[in-house]
Amino acid sequence: MNARIRMSGFLLAMAALSAVQADEQTPLTYDRIDLASEARGDVENDILVAVLSSEMDGPKAAALAAEVNKTIAKAVERIKQQSEIKVQTAGYQTSPIYQKERIGGWRVKQSIRLESTDAAKLGGLLGELQQQLHLESIDYETSPQRRKEAENGLIKEALGAFRQRAELLTRELGRSRYRIVALRVDTGGVPVRPMAPGIRAMAAEAAAPVPIEAGTQRIEVNVSGTIELQAD
Repeated sequence: MNARIRMSGFLLAMAALSAVQADEQTPLTYDRIDLASEARGDVENDILVAVLSSEMDGPKAAALAAEVNKTIAKAVERIKQQSEIKVQTAGYQTSPIYQKERIGGWRVKQSIRLESTDAAKLGGLLGELQQQLHLESIDYETSPQRRKEAENGLIKEALGAFRQRAELLTRELGRSRYRIVALRVDTGGVPVRPMAPGIRAMAAEAAAPVPIEAGTQRIEVNVSGTIELQAD
């Protein structure tokens, strides 16, 4: 029993000694301050994106699919005549139509996605395509290159504001310099896009150009970090 007590006491003493040594090895830090800054700006959208579809109902799914595919193929052929406009199929759906809890027919739908930096040309083509297709949506996006350029400029601005605050605190607190202990840069943004009014109503007007406005994308950069004030 005495041996066990002596061993327990020895282990407790060693644990306490290890804790003290760990505290001595951990560097003490003083005068650390958390800072944050931000920068924001608007960048113009430069890519127009539109989604159109062909949809038909009827008793035979195969016949409907053939007709829808024919309509889409004709539209894609027309779009490819415009080298400035990119097109891709966006989705294909076949779904039953129920009547009194039984399948009474089928609905087939296929969509295509168009995008272009030439808004005038795509807008004119959309007016033409609406004679055969439904215009589901139209929107603007910011190209990756333009967004990256805007973010880089805002990062410089936010870092400059962070540096100014750090220098201000250093002077006001009577220190000669500081060092950055940690730094984090976050980017984000939300679209600010005026939508085209009466999009579906445009389908009734043959070859009518779609009224569209590019709008802007709000880009935000947030910089946060920790500085440590230092004396000479």
